[in-house]
Amino acid sequence: MQIGKTIQGAMNDQIHKEMESAYLYLGMSAYFSGTNHPGAAAWMRAQAREEIGHAMKFTDFVEDRGGSVVLRALAAPPATFASPLAAFEAAAEHEAVVSASINALFELAAKEKDYATQALLQWFITEQVEEEKTSRQIVDTLRTIGTNTSGLYMFDRELGRRGQAG
Repeated sequence: MQIGKTIQGAMNDQIHKEMESAYLYLGMSAYFSGTNHPGAAAWMRAQAREEIGHAMKFTDFVEDRGGSVVLRALAAPPATFASPLAAFEAAAEHEAVVSASINALFELAAKEKDYATQALLQWFITEQVEEEKTSRQIVDTLRTIGTNTSGLYMFDRELGRRGQAG
């Protein structure tokens, strides 16, 4: 069944949001590189790659259903943050916004009785639970570390492990 115009438009909006996420995380990676936090930089770079993958899932889905993908310009992400904690707080807030967007898209798909889109979005809903959990845990850990430079150094190394695996 071909994708409806309303869902196609909403999916194009979501593709844009996923690319904005990738751009945000790439910007955060650059911030962390510039502040000598290579582990956090690697973690954010891996996160950016993951968000591009999400955009591609939406793109493939729209195209597989006979729809058209319309890409829009991306605004520049923030280049600096007050601290590593502030950057990860911004990331956590951003993940909550993405979750709300996915949930609204699911509600629209339910209203439109678009079962294929609902099935796709179920994966994203589950993914967002994990994304929000991970970002909250990082924020909580950074709050616990506070200004302890040794603790921050060790945690940065831990964050870098994800970048090596991703």
